[in-house]
Amino acid sequence: MTALRLPVLLPSYDYIVVGGGTAGSAVARRLAERSDATVLVIEAGPSDEGLDEIADPARWATLGSGGLDWGYEYAATSLVNGRTTDLPRGRVLGGSSSVGALHWYRGHASDYDAWAAAGATGWSFTECLPFFKRIEDWEDGETALRGAGGPMRIERSRDPHPLAWAMIEGAAELGVPIIDDPNGASNEGAALVNLTQSGGRRWSAAIAYLHSGRPLANLTILTGSLATRLAFAHGRCTGVEHLVGDRMRETAARVEVILALGAIDTPRLLLLSGIGNAAALGGLGIETVADLRGVGANLQDHPMIRGVNFRARAPLGPIRDNGCGAVINWKSQPGLARPDLTAICFQRASAVPELAADHDLSGDVFAITPGLMESRSRGHLLLLEASPRGRMEIQPNFLSHPDDLAALVTAVDFAMDLVATSAFAKLFASYLAPARRLNRVETIDFIRSTCSTYFHTCGTCRMGTDDEAVVDPELKVRGIEGLRIADASVIPVIPTCGTMAPTLMIAERAADFITGPH
Repeated sequence: MTALRLPVLLPSYDYIVVGGGTAGSAVARRLAERSDATVLVIEAGPSDEGLDEIADPARWATLGSGGLDWGYEYAATSLVNGRTTDLPRGRVLGGSSSVGALHWYRGHASDYDAWAAAGATGWSFTECLPFFKRIEDWEDGETALRGAGGPMRIERSRDPHPLAWAMIEGAAELGVPIIDDPNGASNEGAALVNLTQSGGRRWSAAIAYLHSGRPLANLTILTGSLATRLAFAHGRCTGVEHLVGDRMRETAARVEVILALGAIDTPRLLLLSGIGNAAALGGLGIETVADLRGVGANLQDHPMIRGVNFRARAPLGPIRDNGCGAVINWKSQPGLARPDLTAICFQRASAVPELAADHDLSGDVFAITPGLMESRSRGHLLLLEASPRGRMEIQPNFLSHPDDLAALVTAVDFAMDLVATSAFAKLFASYLAPARRLNRVETIDFIRSTCSTYFHTCGTCRMGTDDEAVVDPELKVRGIEGLRIADASVIPVIPTCGTMAPTLMIAERAADFITGPH
């Protein structure tokens, strides 16, 4: 379906979805297809259609700067040796599902039981599973745990790179099981990645929900429009102020406004609109509409070590798939209930700028990027200026919890052990960055110097039933009528996976909360 653009916007719509990214695409489609209610999507970025750099999975790593990215970064701390960290976020229809690495994982079943235990009642794995299945069109067909016929096409690689096979076989030599499906009964093991692709081309949420299927005359998609503030009257959200061209306008919502701008821009818009910590808002000259201290708190992400680089023994050839192809999930300690560590490979070098500046990464180089899935560190998002494009402090506090650092030491050691297995005999020539095996003290410094992100920011508008929660378990913003959030910001505890699958599950559930079960 071609995105519908009306020459003249209506003054009001039944529903306004703010953000046309991963979650917004899904919510908007579901609301529009279930009735004749009018739905407006307001997206700050451009359309994704006709952009080959989005469609080609091998080019995703080039999209982290420029016009399709928001240009955010995590603030520096001494815990990461005073470095800032780039935080790519999709500024385009489909959001990060249009520019990210295409990985599709839902994590471990106990992740969602932890949500329920944290106050997100009704969000246990058993209650979430039907929505995961509803989303999927899994290449192997429907099972008790996988879905078929849904909007999101999920496939394995058609022709995995030799590095992907070496990852899987090398992990087995180190005692990690080989599994057929990391979204199956257990996510512990080494496997070919699940990718949101169809026939080797990216299959984003925008393609799945907005461009496919029957045209919907009641769905209006407005790109290039930055939302700047929410409008309120008598305790109710009544509409959205947004830029159309160079003019500000207010569009009214007759029934509800749904925020789906993601874990950075949803709290940002709430704060700009007067929903947040009253004392902090007052310091910026913003009038408080609702005193919700949890807005911008509880920021969580998965730290990734970027990366452990090696010189290849032979030419690696063209990039295949998304430049990765395999994933390993394992436990840092044998007694854990679920795997807390993960690693993916890159068919080229992968390094933070500081590491790249100190090493010659030219030629045939590959990387392993281990990371922590069960991170315990918590951060925050703060407004520093009261304007839509003003400065923010985005702080994940990576490595602030000692358990996180200890687990990552194990992860880096695993990457070093992995290339020494017989599976890598035809690929591994020498250590490169770092140039040799490291002792524990050196490994800790290497982690602080190379700690980056898997781009899984979440949790900044936490769901729950306590006073710090921003939304209730039906995703309604506490203390405000007609306003709901449906994106990764509502996640109470970061799951042991990427956030695309959980975010779409949240969006599907939001649509059911609004329109009734389907």
